[in-house]
Amino acid sequence: MSELVGRAVDRVDGRAKVTGGARYAADNPVPGALQGFLVGSTIARGEITGIDTSAARAHPGVVAVYTHRDMPRLTAPPFPYLKGFIPLQDTRIHHSGQPVALVLAETVEQAHEAAALVEVSYRAEQPKAVIEDALDEVYLPAPFRDRPNEIVRGAGEAALAGAEVRFEADYSSPTHHHNPIEPHATTAVWEGDRLTLHETAQGVNLTRGTVAAALGLPPQNVRVISPYLGGGFGAKGPLWPHTILTAAAARLVGRPVKLVLSRAQMFTSNGHRAQFRQNLRLGATRRGVLTAIVDTSTAQLSRTDEAIFNRSDSVHLLYACPNVHIRHRGVRLDVATSSYMRSPETTAHFGLETALDELSYELGLDPLELRLRNYTEVNPETGQRYTGKHLDACYRMAAEAFGWARRNPRPGSTKDGEEYVGWGMATETHSHGAMPATAAVSVDAEGRVLLRIATQDIGTGTYTVISQVAADALGMPLDRITARIGDTALPEAGLSAASATVASVTGPVHRAATAVRDAVVAKAVADRRSPLFGLSPERVVTEHGHLFAADDRRRRDSYRDVVARGGQPVEATGSVPNTPGHSFGAVFLEVRVHARYGSVRVTRVVTAHDLGRVLNRRTARGQVIGGVNWGIGYALMEHTVLDRRTARVVNPSLSSYLVPVCADAPSVETLFVDRPDPGSTALGAKGFGETPITGVPAAIGNAVFHATGRRVRDLPITQDKLL
Repeated sequence: MSELVGRAVDRVDGRAKVTGGARYAADNPVPGALQGFLVGSTIARGEITGIDTSAARAHPGVVAVYTHRDMPRLTAPPFPYLKGFIPLQDTRIHHSGQPVALVLAETVEQAHEAAALVEVSYRAEQPKAVIEDALDEVYLPAPFRDRPNEIVRGAGEAALAGAEVRFEADYSSPTHHHNPIEPHATTAVWEGDRLTLHETAQGVNLTRGTVAAALGLPPQNVRVISPYLGGGFGAKGPLWPHTILTAAAARLVGRPVKLVLSRAQMFTSNGHRAQFRQNLRLGATRRGVLTAIVDTSTAQLSRTDEAIFNRSDSVHLLYACPNVHIRHRGVRLDVATSSYMRSPETTAHFGLETALDELSYELGLDPLELRLRNYTEVNPETGQRYTGKHLDACYRMAAEAFGWARRNPRPGSTKDGEEYVGWGMATETHSHGAMPATAAVSVDAEGRVLLRIATQDIGTGTYTVISQVAADALGMPLDRITARIGDTALPEAGLSAASATVASVTGPVHRAATAVRDAVVAKAVADRRSPLFGLSPERVVTEHGHLFAADDRRRRDSYRDVVARGGQPVEATGSVPNTPGHSFGAVFLEVRVHARYGSVRVTRVVTAHDLGRVLNRRTARGQVIGGVNWGIGYALMEHTVLDRRTARVVNPSLSSYLVPVCADAPSVETLFVDRPDPGSTALGAKGFGETPITGVPAAIGNAVFHATGRRVRDLPITQDKLL
């Protein structure tokens, strides 16, 4: 029986984080480092006609100011290696806030002050900022990473025309921006033709390859270090141009350079969730069985990139429906390039789960019953049965814990004082990736274990989970395990993105640790000095750092003694592939809407999730709580506002771009099915991190309708839309 895997083990990196011992990218003291600061364009579309840097260069402490005139020509690798384009290469302006100069100074304050002295003149053109400005330019982009933007299964339009019941509605969500606590940061240090980057990276190896290609270096000449990340949410997955510019500037000036984006620059320099419009049409029988889904969406694109991230994956994968037609359209605008933002499919999933709620009222069915009538154990895309899907158990567990059976279906039927009370629910689902990875595990003569793998911990608990897995495989106490991650000098692993980390690294860590255990046991039973000499390896068990004879606990040895007698550490590597898949869940929640003010509070939430085997209940619960609160922000608060005349972001700060705070956080009851997925090589676990957000916005909207009778299809649900 496993002792650690599955338990709510405290984070092994927790003490370092709360005591300041955890070094983030901008925390590393580099002797002689200059401070960099970017100068952003004040127009969104046009041309630079002149730059005067003389005042900035003369400012105290300034060492250099680089523009398109003196920055070296750099190579822009294709996505996914680089998002967008590399600025400071020509005079063209593609979006407001685009870097037009890079100031290097001795102190941060001097760099900021000098940046304000750079004078830029432009030939401005009228930009287009939102989808509504360019509806006549909507088109179907080319496939993105071999994923077509038109998906056809059966005959959607014909089936819709013949459906007994038809429903149609438009849904929309605004631009959202990542706002991790830690802004993007880069420190570039050159030693000859070798570059070390202290970087905010969700993928150190991808960053290495991209920087090497941009600068014309062999990848082995670039080292990327990112042991801790203060939140990523997709923003720190791809590489962004400021990293390449910092490295290039450090090589030019001959000194290390540190650059940290300002909070306002986080709204122009590292991607966002694209503005999204969706027309959804459903066909069904009078019993509520779906016969057709026709989904046409439009997402904001930039002038330099046409990848669509707001895909309708759940629309064609979640429910049984024989006729589906999906079109992912885009429109090029004069804005910064969008990118992945945590749970990117949520934009389309909001429409799907809201439409099903609306259909349930039209049919007179309970919203949960409608979903059960369209349940499938088969992946509609592949036709293959899921190796482990227990969404029906999630529905049952969460509904029972919430008390859903007591719900009065009539909207506006429940009032408590001056607040209307509403209940809503939605299905949750998200895909998870699987990326190649290799782990190395060694035990030294002190009986201490070193685990090395170039994955990342983006705040989700990777350090803890991989330490648990290694400890259990070896039969070691957790405090004997030291994990080293976030460094390209370690065995290679992929991005911490696409909910892929646990699914990708758990198997390799377990295999490497198991190989070390087997090697140490083999040494013990072959060593005449060992009490275990002569035993069959199968008769040896390992617990708490010791090796025992299974049938005689008095015969025992220890990892420390076995390795010490051998004279050198015992080490092994492990690599085992996994396959992509899906995690599932259900969310039920209660809202209260003030009758006079239209303010909405989420007061109670119950979730149940199927993530395969739960490796750590504490970190899994943390993911759910984080996802629920992100979903609250998504539904009720978050929206980036662009000035349609200038295409500038007008709320680039946390005082005007609202996100939930502790006062907005409700009680969340988290339930897990906890059944290993037999198709997983990650000890039965599946990737999970992004799933707990996906259904929350729709569940809130559905609960608001139940409370008030007012259906809001355009997020966020603000007071003006309810009054």
